[in-house]
Amino acid sequence: MTDASTAYRRVLLKISGEALMGDQGFGLHPPTVERVAQEVKSVHDMGVEICMVIGGGNIFRGLQGSAQGMERTTADYMGMLATVMNALAMQSALESLGVFTRVISAIPMDQVCEPYIRRRAVRHLEKKRVCIFAAGTGNPYFTTDTAATLRASEMSCQAIFKGTKVDGVYDKDPVEHADAVRYDRITYDEVLQKHLKVMDASAIALARDNKLPIIVFSLDEPGGFRGILAGEGTYTIVEE
Repeated sequence: MTDASTAYRRVLLKISGEALMGDQGFGLHPPTVERVAQEVKSVHDMGVEICMVIGGGNIFRGLQGSAQGMERTTADYMGMLATVMNALAMQSALESLGVFTRVISAIPMDQVCEPYIRRRAVRHLEKKRVCIFAAGTGNPYFTTDTAATLRASEMSCQAIFKGTKVDGVYDKDPVEHADAVRYDRITYDEVLQKHLKVMDASAIALARDNKLPIIVFSLDEPGGFRGILAGEGTYTIVEE
């Protein structure tokens, strides 16, 4: 992977809503949103076409809502709306850096963003605009991980980059276990068999069926996203 333009031409970056909280316990931390936007811009400047999917857990998490007695479908729709708020914040940060960005929602809300039309989204990418896919798949019971894998497949992305708090996939939680071992490379089936928390099972299965590699790296590492595309850095790649 010497030349990023030959390694990956089009990628999808998946980050959690919590990644935008900074040190706060809730909501959006504008300097953190700005920092992630700078990371995306640095990769965009390399000529790579970028889509993004951002979770909504910093604002509302459907599973938590349903655990507290809320009807699951309603809770999931509220979580989808939270992802739209995050997407708009990221769009604002990217455009302030001069990167043209489109928020594309699976739930139509014409005053706020575009509806999801596959061919139009592909055209935006071809015109070097960053596409942020919001509102998950538009269906309850599916996570934003599954939405990311679905959109990456539809957009013919060459890889999913999953930005997390740790620099790859470990055999157990490295925060709690000092002896946790990081994998450089692991297969989809191993992730499923070992119940490793990379993405949920349906997202992993969809990636496997479409032969879409998942690259797990630390979003807290400055320049980490760009570094991997330039063939450097620490990460785990999930593939066949």
